[in-house]
Amino acid sequence: QVQLVESGGGTVQAGGSLRLSCTASGRTTSTYAMGWFRQAPGKEREFVAAVAWNVRITYYADSVKGRFTISRNNAKNTVYLQMNSLKPEDTALYYCALASETRQIRIGTPSNWGRGAQVTVSS
Repeated sequence: QVQLVESGGGTVQAGGSLRLSCTASGRTTSTYAMGWFRQAPGKEREFVAAVAWNVRITYYADSVKGRFTISRNNAKNTVYLQMNSLKPEDTALYYCALASETRQIRIGTPSNWGRGAQVTVSS
């Protein structure tokens, strides 16, 4: 079984920055993709970003391109989401996700989910 634990959420003013981290533990496969989703109150969960095992391949939702950066440290089984120029509409519960390939994350069907980290952006 795989466990994903997020950290780094919090409250920030519009225009500020936050960095989320997510560490995987347990029975992970030798290579896997990781990513982030978010869910705002009253809205469906949506894809934010994904990164392949080789680190060089990344994907982003249009709404966060140019502001968010996903990265990972395979030696630490950890994925990061650096969020800059935050907007009030970025307020949501952010979920970490793990899958065999980035495609599974991009279509919303990862094999494992974290419990979420709250990000609140005040105007």
